[in-house]
Amino acid sequence: MSEDSFIYVFTLIYTPSPLGDSPIVRTIDVSVNIQCHYQRKHGVSTGMMKPTWNPFTDTKSAEENLYFSLILMTDNWQYPRPSSQFQLGDMMKFKVSVKQFHHVPLRVFVDSCVATVIPNVDTVPRYLFMGNKGCLFDSRLTGSSSQFLPRTLSDELHFEVEAFKFQQDHSGVIYITCSLKATAATVAVDANNKACSFSNR
Repeated sequence: MSEDSFIYVFTLIYTPSPLGDSPIVRTIDVSVNIQCHYQRKHGVSTGMMKPTWNPFTDTKSAEENLYFSLILMTDNWQYPRPSSQFQLGDMMKFKVSVKQFHHVPLRVFVDSCVATVIPNVDTVPRYLFMGNKGCLFDSRLTGSSSQFLPRTLSDELHFEVEAFKFQQDHSGVIYITCSLKATAATVAVDANNKACSFSNR
């Protein structure tokens, strides 16, 4: 308490509960310190108190889930590609995005991508064509034209990878698994949050 204010301080804590009978959760712990100041002396006849609220985006962003997508696109980048079949040497065009909803503006990144012959990233053969927190290695390793395209929106990212197959695999099927992440759009691009590719030109 001060001479002219009554100060009320508390911490709002959110701890997620496990989902169903499983040991997993899909949200994180959040702790928010809150401090309220009330005038000790306030004449009711002078008008109503007008509390000041944080913008909705500030209060909502702490509890919101992010929705990422990785979509194969047509050659002109206008539509989702209706087929996932490619000829060797074709360019596979990927669009990565994150839905913003009420969150502060976000910038999306691809942390890593691995190709396998079955939907298990830990199997052999496997080809890590993107890693090191956002570097597309394929052009450096194979001399391909694989690359990131210049970014036009912070919540979208486009990259293309030259179609390939595993040497001893005759199924003609590959599974691509990518790890995606997002940062606030105001955060500077750095060694942990980047989109880099190697040019063979």
